[in-house]
Amino acid sequence: MGFQVTLDGQAVLVTGASQGLGAFFAERLAAAGAKVALGARNVAACAALAERITAAGGTALPLALDVTDTASAEAAVTAAADAFGRLDVLVNNAGTTATKPLMDMDEASWDRVVDTNLKGAFLTAQAAARQMVKDRQGGAIINVASILGHRVAGQVAAYAASKAALVQLTRSMALEWARYGIRANALCPGYVETDLNRDFFATEAGVALVKRIPNRRLGTLDDLTGPLLFLCSDASAYMNGASLAVDGGHLVSSL
Repeated sequence: MGFQVTLDGQAVLVTGASQGLGAFFAERLAAAGAKVALGARNVAACAALAERITAAGGTALPLALDVTDTASAEAAVTAAADAFGRLDVLVNNAGTTATKPLMDMDEASWDRVVDTNLKGAFLTAQAAARQMVKDRQGGAIINVASILGHRVAGQVAAYAASKAALVQLTRSMALEWARYGIRANALCPGYVETDLNRDFFATEAGVALVKRIPNRRLGTLDDLTGPLLFLCSDASAYMNGASLAVDGGHLVSSL
């Protein structure tokens, strides 16, 4: 008999849920039975997503959330817990990047990337952990990092540095919060095809990059569904502080 991951009745907050990976994750979590709070600065987009999830039979709550602001993070966590009765899972997905040579990187671009990807994950996870301790039921935190937290690529220094730090922050969360029944793990996607990068991967440089992936293809959004649901559920109950790469073997490819 096959094993099926279920999140029936679990209360989940997804950050950066207005578009891209966050919106995709929210829909997959809701389809697995979770009640999903959708946090992002673009509340209108979250509201539209909540309508789609509800129409499909799920439960969703749009919330205003700026992960770089302490008060906003705390308010979103409290609103999600109040609406659903508790908070079981946080998916720290909000992120951004800046593509510039390191020599030309300006301070504002650096701060924007690091504040969102690292400080934002810290602030939201801290608020979520405090709520989970208050609820006395433990929980799971999934920090969406990247394979660039483990290796490097040109012209994305701020992004790579922030994701490497996020992997280490995940380990610190796991160490300090295990006593409260809170698990923290990092999901590290490789190159995943989206509407934003599809044109690049059709170029000569993009095709060459794909050839360096052992599986010889880009990932799809659905390739992330199983690993995400696994880390959110009790199926991964004995995983804590782990960094799960979903990259077609890219991290083990030769340089």
